[in-house]
Amino acid sequence: MAAPDRQSQRIGNPVHRPVLLREVMREMELSSGLTVLDGTVGAAGHSQKIWQKIRPDGTLIGLDRDPMMLAYASTKLRSDAADAQRIILEHASYADAASVLESHQIDQVDRVLLDLGLSSDQLASDDRGFSFQATGDLDLRFDPSRGHPAWKMLQNWSETELCEIFEEYGEERYSRRIAAGIEQHRQENSKPLRSAKELTEIVLRSVPSSARQDAKKHPATRVYQALRIAVNQELDHLRQALDETLPRIVRPGGRALIITFHSLEDRMVKAAFRGASWQTTQTGPSKALKPISASPDEVRLNPRARTARLRVAIRA
Repeated sequence: MAAPDRQSQRIGNPVHRPVLLREVMREMELSSGLTVLDGTVGAAGHSQKIWQKIRPDGTLIGLDRDPMMLAYASTKLRSDAADAQRIILEHASYADAASVLESHQIDQVDRVLLDLGLSSDQLASDDRGFSFQATGDLDLRFDPSRGHPAWKMLQNWSETELCEIFEEYGEERYSRRIAAGIEQHRQENSKPLRSAKELTEIVLRSVPSSARQDAKKHPATRVYQALRIAVNQELDHLRQALDETLPRIVRPGGRALIITFHSLEDRMVKAAFRGASWQTTQTGPSKALKPISASPDEVRLNPRARTARLRVAIRA
């Protein structure tokens, strides 16, 4: 069992509330003795409930790219020494799950869960820049030990590249205006655009006032989403998982559950689950695979669940 990375000594209590928890537990059809992979274990909101269903003879593997979230998971899942022997936590991407399983001499798993949303704990981490309300550096990396922070990437991406990132990954209507605003800031300032606060101010200046007033979301929401996806290469990780990793590691008859929060991810998951490797859990010949959404009660209690979509498929 790999111990969580640094940060484990300075975390507090997690604030994240897992989305679609009731629906996930229903669709997983868990029983004692199963082997389950939570590829985005986060603060273990889902995994705690999963472990209760598969213990004492089951095996739980939790992966996360973010060492801070892995430390949360370790604190919540490993309080019982006996349980800890059957709980594996690794600092890794779900796209690399096959190699993690191989290192633990596990061939395949019975269930896989991927929750592709951003944790409330990550949003609350002021020094990482995930939120447009953050005052620290615009970092946006899940794994601060790898790659380059977003503020450094903003120095290198051209205005055209920024426009494409905002359009493709954020589906941002005012991508050209915002990219132009960033370029203007770079031309007029000798110091790099480094803080989340600066970026938010540029977006607010770039978006028409009428759009700001009518928006249901903060005008910077899609820009932050797009930059985060680009910095972490999120769609590349998801594509690898869908095309290679999941078909390899989920045993025939096993289940894969994926929670998405925006249309880019959801379309990819829908297309993959309609492929030959998977069977729909729905009755009838259709493979339209309608997603499961949060109930009105859950959305009232946890507004983040509003855009969550759960898709489920059985390994053929």
